[in-house]
Amino acid sequence: MEAYGAHRPKETLLYQLVEKYYPQLKAELLQQGSPLPRYVEQEFEAYLQCGCAEHGFFRVRCESCRREHLLLFSCKRRGFCPSCGARRMAESAALLVDEVFPDQPVRQWVLSIPIPLRFLFANRPSVMSGVLRLVYRCLSSWVIKQAGLSRKTGQTGAVTLIQRFGSALNLNLHYHLLFLDGAYTQGDSHRLEFRRSRERPAVSEKRLSLTQNGQVRYELKTPYRNGTTHVIFDPLDFIARLV
Repeated sequence: MEAYGAHRPKETLLYQLVEKYYPQLKAELLQQGSPLPRYVEQEFEAYLQCGCAEHGFFRVRCESCRREHLLLFSCKRRGFCPSCGARRMAESAALLVDEVFPDQPVRQWVLSIPIPLRFLFANRPSVMSGVLRLVYRCLSSWVIKQAGLSRKTGQTGAVTLIQRFGSALNLNLHYHLLFLDGAYTQGDSHRLEFRRSRERPAVSEKRLSLTQNGQVRYELKTPYRNGTTHVIFDPLDFIARLV
């Protein structure tokens, strides 16, 4: 078993920068008449107390070896604390795998937000939540349809993780949606049955064949109105279509 390592935030550069410059920024903004929102202040204040013994700890003792150590209180915030963020990420992943998602295929969808809307969403979380409801409704309808069901006969599910930072510490609000790749329906025996979404690749190999003279024949998924069921390509033209 890996040995316990105490979190030492005061030794990190991030903590030192926040401790030194956050009060200065807060004071300057207040002087300009633009104070920080209270929830932002709470995030910083909690981070500056995270893993610091003077702000609380548990005294833990092993029942077998009787060895003791201090378990320092953490901020448990969702903002930028590396320690709490990593722990929350690991705990969330374990919870999703062990207790939330059934033993069925899952597909990830990523929705990027246009830059002007990122600032709107950051300042008005209710708008961001409303957009998420619309996105979920659209995707769930599509998944249920791909499973050959309707909204009356099928139900799917998803978990959404909202990320706020980009790799350059820029505001980059975007959604990560983990969707069941299919839907549940009630079968004849009144038991839930899972129906997986039909795959929709750009090219279906099942509908691809060659004619006797070596031309490429591709079957249409839905016949044209004039009754056409296949399209024929010269092999080079077919590759050009792919390009």
